[in-house]
Amino acid sequence: MDIKQAIVERRSVKHFDTTHEMTEAEIQELMQHAILSPTAFNIQHWRFIHVKDKDKRQQIQEASWGQVQVSEAALLLVICADLNAWEKQPERYFKDAPANVRGILLPAIENYYTNHHQAQRDECFRSTSIAAMNIMLMAKGMGYDSCPMDGFDFDKVAKIINLPHDHIVTMLITIGKKKLDAKPRSGQLPLNEVFFTDSF
Repeated sequence: MDIKQAIVERRSVKHFDTTHEMTEAEIQELMQHAILSPTAFNIQHWRFIHVKDKDKRQQIQEASWGQVQVSEAALLLVICADLNAWEKQPERYFKDAPANVRGILLPAIENYYTNHHQAQRDECFRSTSIAAMNIMLMAKGMGYDSCPMDGFDFDKVAKIINLPHDHIVTMLITIGKKKLDAKPRSGQLPLNEVFFTDSF
């Protein structure tokens, strides 16, 4: 499937075939492409929790107000981010870069994020959102459907997965073989209402 087809055909599927299981090789392939997503300063602050345990899945479904795709999907990912990734051995992010590049970027990271809590949080949401789109398009290309979710109790899900205090949950993604098609698109805004040149 080419990228244009994946974008057009990707829909938020709510009902999955519970008999279908993704192989470990498929999951690894999917996530290897997820981590190719861009991040500011190459910080790679996204963290992905693959929830396999059925009891945890049920708890997350309850925290998601009963949405069945949490339990029905072949794969449930909790998309998280490390708020403080910028200060945790940042030299790792440029280990293969020339010394002069490291000399510029490492101080820039410190200057940008120190005491700038809004930027730390904003970058986490930007980065995980880009990764989420990579995941969903890659899944579509592999013959799977998906559903991004923010309809859940974030604090409860954080407790269920034992999220560290300096991390945040940004969304859930369910992935699997669809049992029912998504409903028809309900009303796309025309391009000229959302796309402008130079200014509003």
